Amino acid sequence: MRLVGPNQSACEYSAPLDSLSREIVECSKCPRLVSFRKNISKQKRRQFADSEYWGKPVPGFGDPNARLVIIGLAPAAHGGNRTGRVFTGDNSAKFLVSHLHKAGFANQAISESRKDGLQYLDCYVSAAVRCVPPDNKPTKKEMDNCFPYLERELDLLPNAKVILALGRIAFDSVVQLARRRSNNDIKQKKFEFEHGRRYLISEDFPVVFASYHPSPRNTNTGKMTSAMFSKVLRDISRTLGGSPSPLS
Repeated sequence: MRLVGPNQSACEYSAPLDSLSREIVECSKCPRLVSFRKNISKQKRRQFADSEYWGKPVPGFGDPNARLVIIGLAPAAHGGNRTGRVFTGDNSAKFLVSHLHKAGFANQAISESRKDGLQYLDCYVSAAVRCVPPDNKPTKKEMDNCFPYLERELDLLPNAKVILALGRIAFDSVVQLARRRSNNDIKQKKFEFEHGRRYLISEDFPVVFASYHPSPRNTNTGKMTSAMFSKVLRDISRTLGGSPSPLS
């Protein structure tokens, strides 16, 4: 899987990120998640009965030079777990990518398959957990098993200035990252998740923004509206010094 940035051809990509992606895809550390993702790939959803499910861990995707890093919870059962790309092929992806496109962080408004031509501009998208968990609830052990991948991934994104955490679990993983990477003593500080809030956790860590996850459970009920998420992206753009220019 090649991680193609907005100014790169298919032959120009980040070798270290590509290597990490292959390692993630081959991971089988969590027996419960391995069994669950394989079962979903066999049972399938009726509307995707003719689809060949990915059914493996899902790596991050985007621009290796990104200043904005977006971290979600985990692949959706019939989204990333089906398509093999994070935030692809489900309603959460439709909401997220359409808004990223409007904000100038994506070249198109759709994210349907790995071959749909999607490119992120100054943006990289990943997840706290790389396999779909039952009921979207990974165990602490499963979170701990996946955490080193996220930590190494961020190390390979040297231009990261802002991290957008989608949901409480992603937010907690980001705070854990900050605690491990920071030279300052922030271990005793508490950081409460709050939609739309901007966190300056440490001087040597990217600015963190928190948002509700763009799942149908939140967007269909009005817990998170289009206006609410658009405001978060505008605030992020201001923090980065203005929105990137849309791709030609």
